[in-house]
Amino acid sequence: HGHTFPGATMPFGMVQLSPDTRIDNWDGSSGYHYSDNIIYGFSHTHLSGTGIPDGADVLLTPTVAHPQFFAKEGDRSVNGDASRFSHGGEQAKPGYYSVKLEDEGIFAELTATTRVGFHRYTYPAARVVNLLVDLKWRDKVNDSQLIMRHEDPTTFEGYRASSSWAKDQKIYFVIKFSKPVYDRPVWEQNGAIEGHLGWSRGGKNIRSSVTFLGDEKKPSELLVKVAISYVSIEGARKNLEAELPHWDFDKVRADAKAAWNKELSKIEVSGGTDDQTTNFYTALYHTMIHPNVFNDVDGNYLGHDRKIHNVGSSNFSLPASPKKPAKAGTPNDQYTVFSLWDTFRATHPLYTIIDQKRTVDYINSFIRIYEQGGRLPVWELWGEETDTMIGYHSVSVIADAMAKGIKGFDYEKAYAASKHSAELDHFGLAGYKKRGYISMEDENESVSRTLEYAYNDWCIAQMARVLGGSEDGSFVRVINGRVDIDTSQYAKDYRRYLARSLSFQNLFDQSTGFMRPKKNGGFVEPFAPNEVTFGFTEGNSWQYSFFVPHDVRSLIELHGRRDKFAAKLEELFTTDQKLAGREQADLTGLIGQYAHGNEPSHHIPYLFNYVEQPWKTQQMVRRIMDEFYKNSPDGLIGNEDCGQMSAWYILSAMGFYPVSPGSPEYDLGSPLFREIKINLENGKTFRIAAPNNSNANVYVRSTKLNGKADGLTRTKLKHKDILSGGLLEFEMSSTPAPFKKLGGGLILYGKPLVRNMPAVPAITADRTFAESTTLYFSNLTPDSRVHFTTDSSTPTEKSDIYTSPLPIDQTTTVKAIAIDAKGNKSFPVEATLTRRPHDWTVNVISGYSTQYTGGGDNAIIDGIRGTVNFASGEWQGVQGKPYEAVIDLQRETEIKELGGSFLQVAGPWIWAPSKIEFEISKDGEIFVKVGEVHSKIPLTNMEPTILKYVLLLTEKTHKARYVRVKAYNIGKIPSWHLGAGGDPWIFVDEIFID
Repeated sequence: HGHTFPGATMPFGMVQLSPDTRIDNWDGSSGYHYSDNIIYGFSHTHLSGTGIPDGADVLLTPTVAHPQFFAKEGDRSVNGDASRFSHGGEQAKPGYYSVKLEDEGIFAELTATTRVGFHRYTYPAARVVNLLVDLKWRDKVNDSQLIMRHEDPTTFEGYRASSSWAKDQKIYFVIKFSKPVYDRPVWEQNGAIEGHLGWSRGGKNIRSSVTFLGDEKKPSELLVKVAISYVSIEGARKNLEAELPHWDFDKVRADAKAAWNKELSKIEVSGGTDDQTTNFYTALYHTMIHPNVFNDVDGNYLGHDRKIHNVGSSNFSLPASPKKPAKAGTPNDQYTVFSLWDTFRATHPLYTIIDQKRTVDYINSFIRIYEQGGRLPVWELWGEETDTMIGYHSVSVIADAMAKGIKGFDYEKAYAASKHSAELDHFGLAGYKKRGYISMEDENESVSRTLEYAYNDWCIAQMARVLGGSEDGSFVRVINGRVDIDTSQYAKDYRRYLARSLSFQNLFDQSTGFMRPKKNGGFVEPFAPNEVTFGFTEGNSWQYSFFVPHDVRSLIELHGRRDKFAAKLEELFTTDQKLAGREQADLTGLIGQYAHGNEPSHHIPYLFNYVEQPWKTQQMVRRIMDEFYKNSPDGLIGNEDCGQMSAWYILSAMGFYPVSPGSPEYDLGSPLFREIKINLENGKTFRIAAPNNSNANVYVRSTKLNGKADGLTRTKLKHKDILSGGLLEFEMSSTPAPFKKLGGGLILYGKPLVRNMPAVPAITADRTFAESTTLYFSNLTPDSRVHFTTDSSTPTEKSDIYTSPLPIDQTTTVKAIAIDAKGNKSFPVEATLTRRPHDWTVNVISGYSTQYTGGGDNAIIDGIRGTVNFASGEWQGVQGKPYEAVIDLQRETEIKELGGSFLQVAGPWIWAPSKIEFEISKDGEIFVKVGEVHSKIPLTNMEPTILKYVLLLTEKTHKARYVRVKAYNIGKIPSWHLGAGGDPWIFVDEIFID
């Protein structure tokens, strides 16, 4: 499930020319899957390693016979000119791909320049041959146009506007043939085939077949050049003229090979096995596919304001240093396809070593996106913000570059853009700023968002440190013996965002040692760390409880002792707990509950360095490299994710990894090769030598930097040492080396961040109760005290101090703060404890998912209504079966009206029930049906919608003690939905009885 593609592309090129073997769904994300044996054609845009499909623009399919247009089974979503192929007939090299189309007997070859795809088709002997040009392929087409002018029968041009992951993608193209078409095109539009009826078409469903003279006695050759642009047809034409004015296919192939060799030679490895070497350069290749050049050769590009801009007119600055005036820079390229939730971790830090020029281009692209679109990119795709994944990790890339002294972008503008992202109120940020954490009421994936926002805040603090000129972040200077405390805006920002970066502590439960979701001021129950819930992003608490990359020392302190944290870390890799909860295809590559197939785990093996057990880091990273990266079709353990899965391998194979991007330091692991050379852009070379390295010698016995044993600690490497050139030597061993503290001091860097804010107390009590409940506060910061109020007023240091559990017998709003010995206050916490207006109880016969409990059986009668956020915690959910519950009214009661509140959010498989039946009983044994209500909302309604269904009992008096409700689901998920054939959910929040 690596989701890579084998076709031809240039390093970071606009064109990715590759075969399409699959139409849609998860394993069709890149357009190619190794298990397939059919090629539908060759299209010009593809995504490498993503988990969502898009691209596959402008499909060309060579044929010998006249086009069929439709698949034999009548499926009009694909073309019927697909051909079988075998992997024995394929060849894939950087910048080149070829395959034998077995049904047609055609040999297809592909190569590319940055913005032009180049095809060479060798047809078998035939009088005429054909080529299908398909603008209908795969994505939903909003509009398209295909034109061949009468005076130029060698050229097609047009555009395709489509909607998929990118909702408004428009790509322009010019197609140039090496010979004129033999006759006017044949068109298929909206399911109808039209004969030779003109030279152009426009609309949503355009395909055309063009015919060329072949050779009846021998094979014939057709060359096709396809230039693309996101700006205009004229832009595509300029790209074609500038990059590929000739027809020499072999020259373009050779040029592509040379370009790739230049890029891949930035790192030279030797002294490994053939498979290790192949894995390494395949990984390096994968890191150089995305991001992609987005501007045309004339500098024009589509901005996030949907207007055309030019990189040459960008007003960015090049500061010589943060304290000196900026001076004008030089134009650079605009880039797109930023999978930042993945790539901030290792891919972009890798670029800071081997590709600083493009790092500058990327950040200048971020700044332009901010200026034109209103905010920094999150997951940017072809000029659009998809808002896929969480956090705002552009700030990580920016902070990492600034911490490493990379110049070429406007530091101040990047800083302002970063603060802007941090101060928005969407995606849980409003709750995060208000509470110090995100509650389930605020946003789903609340734990993951809180932890990643905390790291992002730390990144902004590092920018403030650099701009303020404070090396250690103290913003304290001694001038003529006098202590000067910096009160500049940079100093204020540094302290503010550093304090916010401690927000992770507000979700840490010391009693379990895990990060946990909160709701209504307290931890959510039930809780299982191995359960994948909507409190987490593509993970569970096992993986995310270690995501504090910026302050590992404080995370250790939360556990109480270093050995306790070390034991928890060890347990992550050794636990026999299995994944539970909702199915998550990305959670692969499991070692215990460590999941290497998904990014949140990637830094964790290096955390053993922080507990004085570096040999465990060394053993684990070598195990991961050996087991999860293989020279085979299934050689990646999870989605490649635009370079991140591969960047982890590259950096780890070189012997170091950036646990916390934004810091100019790397954590040491275990190098994979005996000799590694990094050829730097500044002309220097940094060498890594491990002469006695082997598959057995995985442990580091000692290290030297430039010949000095004390020049490098056991666990850290500084970025400036790499950029200065030199030699890092590892002495390897088959047994762990005894841990030593070099130089008489602790070799692990860093102290916990200054604690100027205690953790928020956790509230434990029944959210709703019939008669009374007991209120507890869990003080998450041991050296602080909890002050609270129960009258809705804001607590202060003069409010009551919590000393023992409190009885609550009426609806109460509780507020509390923690105050430490120095007077520092936590964020306030608030909970509403509601006394129900009745003593009814509920027995949920069908049961419900542990992810969607609503708070327990009585959730459907507690009077607390859920929102359209299905993961907020108020809804009860059942999947693949009817929902059934019995409400006990405790006494015989006259019933006039019955009803229920249900949710429809069709995207994540939640539909309103097809019908709801109501039955009543006096004894709880014999039930009588009193009516039913049918849903009228269309299944195709994708908007999150709360639906209330009411049954009036007006014909006669109904007395009963028990009410039974049955809600029936819609059956299997409809064929038009991405989850077709799956089991739908029913979500119920409240049953109404009047």
